[in-house]
Amino acid sequence: MSLPPLSLYVHVPWCVQKCPYCDFNSHGQKGTIPEKEYVQHLIDDLKADLHLVQGRKIHSIFIGGGTPSLLTGDAYTRLLGEVDKLIGLTDDCEITLEANPGTVETGRFKEYVAAGINRISIGVQSMQNDKLKALGRIHGADEASYAAKQAHQAGLNSFNLDLMHGLPGQSVEDALSDLEKIIALNPPHISWYQLTIEPNTQFASKPPTLPHDDTLWDIQEQGQALLTAAGYEQYEISGYAKPGYQCRHNLNYWRFGDYLGIGCGAHGKITDENKVITRTVKVKHPRGYMDLAKPYLYQQWQVAEDDLAFEFFMNRFRLVEPCPKADLPLLTSLSLQSQEQALTEAIAKGLLIDDKDNWQVSQKGHRFLNDLLELFV
Repeated sequence: MSLPPLSLYVHVPWCVQKCPYCDFNSHGQKGTIPEKEYVQHLIDDLKADLHLVQGRKIHSIFIGGGTPSLLTGDAYTRLLGEVDKLIGLTDDCEITLEANPGTVETGRFKEYVAAGINRISIGVQSMQNDKLKALGRIHGADEASYAAKQAHQAGLNSFNLDLMHGLPGQSVEDALSDLEKIIALNPPHISWYQLTIEPNTQFASKPPTLPHDDTLWDIQEQGQALLTAAGYEQYEISGYAKPGYQCRHNLNYWRFGDYLGIGCGAHGKITDENKVITRTVKVKHPRGYMDLAKPYLYQQWQVAEDDLAFEFFMNRFRLVEPCPKADLPLLTSLSLQSQEQALTEAIAKGLLIDDKDNWQVSQKGHRFLNDLLELFV
């Protein structure tokens, strides 16, 4: 069997303060971050996972958080050097680091480029200061613009700007104004996604008033038209890129590729030569993760055959591109025949188009994606 491409996810758990909408594994910074100690733990965590590599090189790395831009360029020089030494990177490896405009110091991006990082993802979220305050962000619109200009000048292969819509009290005009300002900054990639209220967040305990569904639909429809007119192609639910600037790491997730996960609470997915898929989760809290008496691995399980179809299509159908039928038996232990009933129903409902060698999610299917995925449960 030809194994799927292999990526690496690295989690940095600290941030300046926890945002009220955030359900990621992030912890407000208290005192000095133990940078050198944490990087050593990341390296040791990776060493414990080397048996999962199975001869592959890393073709993309994503450093997320938290706020990874709280760490210095020296930290990433050391970490990435060890990853290359222990596993090896492909010649065109995409290495992305998430950054917060409020934590980006002058010249920091150039340090990251010198460390080997070639793509930055900047969490802007809004270009209106009142909306940023409501979201608990520590930066203003001017800092976001400055961070984008820095990214242009840093010698990166690409960079992304994250932008939310459907914010508390947001009108269609507000949302489109935000998007126009982001487009004017000319990033190669834009992640444009709707705010959702997640459990165990501040917004879940004190929900803000969000726009009506009709407003959300108008924002989505008109915003997509703006992005298309500006030369951005939608390639997944919330991903828009200039031609040639799609995020390779995200594509590997959605195409059901493999990835190691190191760092607090990091998730991994690994396929073996028998097409058995194992998922891993690392210890979540920094104190527990950096406790030398405990293993980094918190949980590990094999994906049950009954869950494989849902997991495969949940990822694959996020993408705008067609899904090759051959990928199902290639990347899982499932046959095409085993999913015939669900696929036939999806096609009959107009959620999916059968295009000989591919399945293509229809426009209706993308709008009612949950209904499509429920057929494979």
